[in-house]
Amino acid sequence: MPPVLTDRLALTRNRARALRDPALFLHEMVAAEVQQRLSEVNRRFTSPAVVTAFPEIWQDVLPGAQIVADDELLALQPGAHDLVVHGLALHWANDPVGQLVQCRRALQPDGLFLGLLFGGQTLAELRACLAEAEVAQTGGLSPRVLPMAEIRDLGALLQRAGFALPVADGFAQTVRYRDAFHLMADLRAMGEANALAARPRALTRRSLLTDAAARYASNFADAEGRIAATFEIICLTGWAPHESQQQPLKPGSAVQRLADALAAPPVTQQDG
Repeated sequence: MPPVLTDRLALTRNRARALRDPALFLHEMVAAEVQQRLSEVNRRFTSPAVVTAFPEIWQDVLPGAQIVADDELLALQPGAHDLVVHGLALHWANDPVGQLVQCRRALQPDGLFLGLLFGGQTLAELRACLAEAEVAQTGGLSPRVLPMAEIRDLGALLQRAGFALPVADGFAQTVRYRDAFHLMADLRAMGEANALAARPRALTRRSLLTDAAARYASNFADAEGRIAATFEIICLTGWAPHESQQQPLKPGSAVQRLADALAAPPVTQQDG
């Protein structure tokens, strides 16, 4: 069994609270990114599904798509879809490989998977400032910001899940805030507040947050005094295997040497 990283009950509460006054602009940006990527694929998808915690974002993006909650066990039927989108929720999964495997099984042969999630550089500034402040005040560290995977590791997960033609790429989005407290309020409005299973249960001391906010302003503010927050968005792309797809050559099956193909001159040894 994979380790329990996320307290799913706390995550559900955080998301429900976010809907009272939501700030879902990053989800909207991800939905627009999916639209752009699909426009570049020479394929018409007729049976899409979207795994998301915020279905209202996707209703106009993929009309008629089956909307599925990002539960540990996804409500997806095997072989029922030609497109599965996992929309900005995979970073909270206790078993990300299991989520990917379920998405692959839900695809028809040669069906497309797009998974977008936060990557390892997300909230690097906040993470550093909270850690520095906590070490200075208590001499220790507590899990306060969700650890997120690096792009190279996520690409390997696609292969482990059995996807063909796996690709992992990403981009960073910088958002500027008045101060660290404004950023943390926005994280709550995104449903991205701390839901780690190992999180501290006691209320965080105000002095620690004030110290972290001061460090943030000192190290990451622009000329106008606004702080920068980085959100790294990683996109995972893979296809359900099909015989029509390009296949790698078997080792040793080449009929021409690379040097011959490049018309490279032979290598000679000189005395010296």
